[in-house]
Amino acid sequence: MPTFTALTTLTGKAKAEALGEAMERLIPEPTGVGIFEIEDGSGLWEVGGYFTEMPDHAGLALLAAVHEAKPFAVSELPETDWVAHVRRELAPVEAGRFFVYGSHDADKLPGDKIPLLIEAAMAFGTGHHGTTLGCLKALDHLLDQGFAAKTVADIGCGTAVLAMAAARVWTEAKILASDIDEVAVDVAEANMEANGMKGAVHCLEAAGFDAPALAEAAPYDLIFANILKGPLVALSPDVAAHMAPAGYAILSGILHEQADDVIAVYAENGINLVQRTEIGEWTTLILQKAA
Repeated sequence: MPTFTALTTLTGKAKAEALGEAMERLIPEPTGVGIFEIEDGSGLWEVGGYFTEMPDHAGLALLAAVHEAKPFAVSELPETDWVAHVRRELAPVEAGRFFVYGSHDADKLPGDKIPLLIEAAMAFGTGHHGTTLGCLKALDHLLDQGFAAKTVADIGCGTAVLAMAAARVWTEAKILASDIDEVAVDVAEANMEANGMKGAVHCLEAAGFDAPALAEAAPYDLIFANILKGPLVALSPDVAAHMAPAGYAILSGILHEQADDVIAVYAENGINLVQRTEIGEWTTLILQKAA
């Protein structure tokens, strides 16, 4: 069955939401509509719809004009077995002492690395993206410095590959992984079981630190937050409140041009820059709270 996309951009959240609602009333109806802020400081939002038949070009043009959006770009997506495609494209990743792989590459496990199995069907957080890779390398750096954590939080955990890495090296640590998405929590728990680590990490649904279990386990020696600039900035007071003195934060999901703003906000909350690294278009930060 063919799939068509119709994408546009416009300024402002309210306008984007209004356009998204209007798209849902098109005939033929879209099977889904998405609204996303473009995290590049431009103030633009992307609105897109998926269709199982060719969308109404005239209707889309009218909606774009009414809502002051750019003309829609309509494309037909090729029929692709995405899991097979990902398996072909995603080779194993080495991040210092960590080795992230799919089961199709189980025969490639090096004996001197810490294995982290993440299946291709769960592509977000496989270690290939510059943000996840950056966080794993940052953890590897702290380990090289002799750092050890007794309590760890992975906020916005996705596949929980970062929490899993921490659990591999600190087997006695109390480690919690949270995500706002219930499906992500299910994925995280499945990954723990696939790695023979069931129960090693407490996976839970929560926005930020907004869960009793996260409050009870604080303060944390290490906090991961691989999300985006906006949520990272909003989260900074809570990170400071839940972090142990001299504790570390590893942050990513930050475009290079956004890094200085994130660093400044965290410094205002008593958490200062230790290291910044760049992979592709993404920056990863290691920050430390004052002792």
